[in-house]
Parts: sequence; C-alpha cells; structure tokens
Amino acid sequence: SDGSIRLHQMTSEYPLMQWNDSTKGQPIIALQWALTRPAVFFALDAASNIYIWDLLENDLLPVAKQTIPSEKVLTMTLLGEPEKANGLLAIVLAKQSGQIDIQYLKKKWALP
Repeated sequence: SDGSIRLHQMTSEYPLMQWNDSTKGQPIIALQWALTRPAVFFALDAASNIYIWDLLENDLLPVAKQTIPSEKVLTMTLLGEPEKANGLLAIVLAKQSGQIDIQYLKKKWALP
C-alpha cells in the first residue's frame, strides 16, 4: 500500500532485497515477473504507471516507467511463451472503462 516492493526467498521470512517508496507512495496494484526473462518484473501502481525492473541491468531502480494517461488501469498481466526463444512478450491492461489493451514489449525486456 505504500509503494514498497520486497523480494523474498521461500525459505526465509526476511527479504533478499527491498525497495522502499518505489512508486513515490502510490499503492502497487499488480506485479508480475516476465514469463520469458527471469530477471525482469513489472509493477503497476494506482496512478496507472507501469514500472519495468531489470535486475541484471539495475537492481536499485526501475529501468523504465510508462504512464498510461488516457484512463485508469485497474490491473495488468503478461503474455508470453517461455518455451520459445522468439522473445515475444506482451502486457495486457484492463482499463476502468472495460477496455482491454494489449501491447507488445521491446525485445530487450523479453529475450531470455
């Protein structure tokens, strides 16, 4: 609810990494690992900002941020085929109006 993200290992109650105030205080409403690239995850905050984290590139801050200005995004999920090396990865956004938006992501965040 405060925008912090914690990365846990299943065998410990303490986080391996913790990023406080990663969304400048906005609650995180969805977070998902990339299906095709294990070091990348995406976070959606309540202000319809999508943060892309690539832990191999930078483990302190997101590598990219995209604001969806047209209307409020309620949730997101990722589509991809991890068993294929083609690097296709898409983000699906569900908007407040009921509209579903599918956007393909850059290969640098999708390739294994």
